[in-house]
Amino acid sequence: MKNNHSFDVIIPARFASSRLPGKPLADIAGKPMIQHVYERACESSAERVVIATDDMRVAEAVRVFGGEVCMTSAEHASGTDRLQEVAANLGLADDRILVNVQGDEPLIPPQVIDQVASNLALNTDAGVATLSEPILTLEDFQNPNIVKVVTTESGLARYFSRAPIPWPRDAFALQGSELPADLEPRRHIGIYAYRAALLQNFVTWPMAPLEKFEALEQLRFLYHDENIHVADACSEVPGGVDTEQDLLRMRELLGRS
Repeated sequence: MKNNHSFDVIIPARFASSRLPGKPLADIAGKPMIQHVYERACESSAERVVIATDDMRVAEAVRVFGGEVCMTSAEHASGTDRLQEVAANLGLADDRILVNVQGDEPLIPPQVIDQVASNLALNTDAGVATLSEPILTLEDFQNPNIVKVVTTESGLARYFSRAPIPWPRDAFALQGSELPADLEPRRHIGIYAYRAALLQNFVTWPMAPLEKFEALEQLRFLYHDENIHVADACSEVPGGVDTEQDLLRMRELLGRS
């Protein structure tokens, strides 16, 4: 999906991951993980790709492979806060589209980055665009680490939750061992496109009550009446790296390629 709309990619990369310290610099097939993510982003239509970090070790690694880096505060509560600081530092125009690509997704397909930027540009009533994919198993549906999203017919998010939504009351009353064929629940994929001005608003808003309970920062946008456009990803998005097990799986996948 070639993108005719101008946008930039910002990749937040924190060194101090609680589950996998030093994660951005983890070696995968001879390169630090952050370099794999950067190279995928550079294969998209983005005019600029910037890595945002709070750690000089990450910054130095990025400089070694020739990437652009922006130093940010270590105090940010979320990746969205880090993005806003980059937008301010770079002096980006209010209507500039920024795509937040997670720094732990070395297999992110470039066409998915183009898709989310294009969707935001085309849906002017939305402040944010993001993506989803079908949930196919009962195990994933019930897993609180897999975020579910419910949308309107036109593709605007109504709610994101770690709970299994929508809940098939009658089907599960009869049997709860498999998903009803016509339920079609959706998993949220954590890639976002925003306009720079909305990020400036976001950092002035206190944490929303729903966001606090669900631990999902996208709920802050919904709480403040900002539309989030959701579409099914045009290409499968492999999972990111959160644990040592994920890292081993990624080394195996990328080591073969």
